[in-house]
Formats: sequence, C-alpha cells, structure tokens
Amino acid sequence: MSFFPFLLTQCLNALSQAALLFFLGVGLTLIFGIMRIVNFAHGSFYMLGAYIGFSAARVTGNFWLALIAAPLIAGAVGTGFEFGILRRLYRRDGSAFLMVTFGLTLVMGEIIRLTWGVDPLQVRVPDAFAGIVFLFDEPFPIYRLFLAVAGVIVALAIWQFLERTRLGLLIRATSQNAEMVHALGVDVNLVRSAVFGIGCGLAALGGLLAAPLITASLGMAANAIIDAFVIVIIGGMGSFLGSLLGALLVAFVQVFGTYYYPDFAIAFMYLIMLLVLVVRPGGLLGKEA
Repeated sequence: MSFFPFLLTQCLNALSQAALLFFLGVGLTLIFGIMRIVNFAHGSFYMLGAYIGFSAARVTGNFWLALIAAPLIAGAVGTGFEFGILRRLYRRDGSAFLMVTFGLTLVMGEIIRLTWGVDPLQVRVPDAFAGIVFLFDEPFPIYRLFLAVAGVIVALAIWQFLERTRLGLLIRATSQNAEMVHALGVDVNLVRSAVFGIGCGLAALGGLLAAPLITASLGMAANAIIDAFVIVIIGGMGSFLGSLLGALLVAFVQVFGTYYYPDFAIAFMYLIMLLVLVVRPGGLLGKEA
C-alpha cells in the first residue's frame, strides 16, 4: 500500500473512532459542567444503549428505529435516576455521587446480565452500509464512513443546540452560575435532569453505533468509562470543544498507535493524558481550578 492511501484510510478510521468516543465523552462533560459530579455509571449507559438497540433492531427489524429508541430509553432511565436519587444528594460532598453512581453501575450490570445473558450479542450493520468502498483502490468499510459523517453531524447539532436554543442557553448559564439562574426564576433542578438525561442518551447512542463493530457485551462499560475519563481529562471537564478535541486526540493515538506499536498503544494514550495534566491540570480547554 502506498503512503497516501494508507494515510487516508487510517485517518478515516481515526475519525470514525473519534465519533464514537465523542458521543461518550461529550455526555460526561455536559453532566460535569452542569452538576459538578463525575457520573461513574456513564459507561453503563453506553452499554445499555447497545443492548437496547440490539433488542429494538431485532423486534422491529429496523436499525434506524433502534437508533432512536436506544438514546431515548437510556435518557429516560438517566433522567429518572437523577430525579429519584441524585437530586437528594446535591447538598452532600462529592464522594456521595461517586458511591451512588458506582452502585448504579453494579445494578445496571446485573440487570443487563439477567435480561440479555452473558453472551456477546451482534448488532447487524444496516444493509445500506454493509459493504465497502474503494478509496484509491483500497477497500474501506462504508459503515465507518457513516460513523465519521454521523460524528460531524451530531457535533454540529449539539453545538447549535447549546448556542441557539433556550435550553442550550440555560445549560450554559447554569454551568457558569447556577445560583444566579435560580434567582431569575428558572428551575435549575429541571435543567440538571434534562442535562443528565441528554448525557446518558448520547452515551447510549455511542454504544449502539459501536455495537456492530465490537458486539454488545458486559465488558463494554469498563472500557467505555476509562476512555470517557481520558477524553474529558485531556479536553477539560465541562468543555464541549474540549471533549471534541480529546476524542480526536485519543482516536488518532489509538488507531496509529495500534498500527505501529500495538503493545504500547494504550500507554501512549495515558502518556498524553499525563502530559496534559502536567502542563494544564484543567485540561486543554478547561478552566484551571
């Protein structure tokens, strides 16, 4: 393979991987930006999206309906959890949120195991994206091109949502000064519930889109939460653009690192995270503490 086709296909691989990581990381960073809590159960919502999507696609026979159902159902579960449990803990210290969300991770893992079993489940790639396309005579999966395009579209949609809509304005205002927003007559608790649900829904969307590549399995949650934390630490907790930049950096390191130095690919990712922490403890685009 000549250099340019190789570089093109690897970059497209990295962009498709970045899209999945962005869905995961942006949800976590939105939740932190509003609620100032680290959602340790975020990886479980990623896994839940894959399993719900599997069942929805199997029942309806339509991947696109599953793509709608998974984030909506997972987002509703997240909103209910925030409303029923997390809302009672806002006056306590941060360790309470860590323990409760960790407990949710264990509960969701058991529920998924009892409902779907322990065997990995394969979500079929939509027929429209099941083939390959040739880029400079090199084959490349159409589904990965779809992921890269979907990542761009969703990133633009979230950016426009945060910048142009009333709820987006309230989210940005609450992240900067929740007490002032409350003083203006806005129910901050409703904003928090909405953001938690949106963040969980985005994680579920990423889980379903990843399922055709890696299968839906009980190990998804642990791998996802590690990647999510690395992304938000690199980009900066609470920064939308930071989560996008972090996802891109992690994806390119994973793809090119796996190709050239497969034994050290994960180490390179952690090394970049450590370098960012040394130079900018708040992340590349985050605020310094």
